[in-house]
Amino acid sequence: MVIAVDGMGGDFAPSAVVKGVVGAVKEENIDVIITGKEQKIREELSKYSYPEGKISILDTPEIITTEEAPVMAVRRKKNSSLVKALTLVKEHKADAVVSAGSTGAFMAGATLIVGRIRGIDRVALAPIVPGKNGSFMIIDAGANVDCKPQYLLQFSLMGKIYLENVLKRKNPSIGLVNIGVEEEKGNELTKNAYGILKKMDFNFVGNVEPRDIPTGNVDILVCDGMIGNTVLKMYEGVAVNLFAMLKDGIMKSFKNKVGGLILRPVFSEIKNKMDYSEYGGTAFLGSKGICIKAHGSSSGKAFKNAIKRALDCYYNNVVDKIKSEVEKIPKIEGNNIKK
Repeated sequence: MVIAVDGMGGDFAPSAVVKGVVGAVKEENIDVIITGKEQKIREELSKYSYPEGKISILDTPEIITTEEAPVMAVRRKKNSSLVKALTLVKEHKADAVVSAGSTGAFMAGATLIVGRIRGIDRVALAPIVPGKNGSFMIIDAGANVDCKPQYLLQFSLMGKIYLENVLKRKNPSIGLVNIGVEEEKGNELTKNAYGILKKMDFNFVGNVEPRDIPTGNVDILVCDGMIGNTVLKMYEGVAVNLFAMLKDGIMKSFKNKVGGLILRPVFSEIKNKMDYSEYGGTAFLGSKGICIKAHGSSSGKAFKNAIKRALDCYYNNVVDKIKSEVEKIPKIEGNNIKK
């Protein structure tokens, strides 16, 4: 398997990217093509030993930053590290692409360069998030701000296929993020989507209120990108600030410090459970190729795990399975299922 890696994407590129790539090729039977500024990448590679011939570099002079308009940047910067990595997948020179760069530009490239699966209207961002009783998926988590009921139906199917094949969860539960559990709650999108999803051959459990999301009792949470991204970032913010508050409280007195020392193993266990680096990357589901988005602040460990997430998708034929299953999705006319 060949993986294209955007060597210049992310807050700590190319150092964290190279560290992750080296770790991955030592542990997995893969070849990696790193796109980016060759001299900088070679300087980082010189710090490590790794299997000879497993890592190559495609020199690219341009970088797409997070400040640029995504679609415009993808169209204008043909020689950027991200566009070249995506092009390798399009031209079947690589089996997957991994980047920690601009989410918007990556999503635009996954759509415009690699292309969407026929029958899928929108590529969706589908992160796996830790919960009290188990991890769960949020789809869409920011790729599509404005959605139609048809999109949410497609998101549900793609999420189901991913969880069944990658995380090995049989008949995963699917819930619709909403302001109340009652069927009639929400805006027009959620009410219409509810009516459609309950008629499908899914394990649809109905609406899920935001306060119930962290339990992890529902495997797949479906929503538009505005809601999904808000939930995800709020979730991350609460976790970071909660640990900071606990640390401040522990340091206030000697007695608290002793108590904190006793509870240190518990805190470490919880922190590890909430660590995004363990989950690696997030799949852009609906693209014709395997596109994995790593967190912008990914460490070498996180990037290595993002590469492993690409392997999971490859060996479990996630893209092909979505292609075959999408034909079974009914078309929506207005807000009704077309017979």
